[in-house]
Amino acid sequence: MCLGIPGRITEVHEEAGVRMGTVDFGGVRREVCLAYTPEAGVGAYVVVHVGFAITRVDEAEAERTLEVLRAMADAVAGELGEPLPGTPDADGRPR
Repeated sequence: MCLGIPGRITEVHEEAGVRMGTVDFGGVRREVCLAYTPEAGVGAYVVVHVGFAITRVDEAEAERTLEVLRAMADAVAGELGEPLPGTPDADGRPR
């Protein structure tokens, strides 16, 4: 099973000839390879799997997916105990 997480591109640059960017995942920013999504620019939402943006999605779909992932995290936290420090709450704020 693979899991792709949606995020918003905040910066695009080239690194060693490869299109890269910074992607914001609800406050957490990571370097991501954008080579497979050449049409995605700053402000676009992409689904990221193991450091690679694999497809572009619209903002509404990204938000729906993030809501499901937050609900899953809350459900797991209820089963396994308290969430890790810094885990976003339902409103996206760090705990």
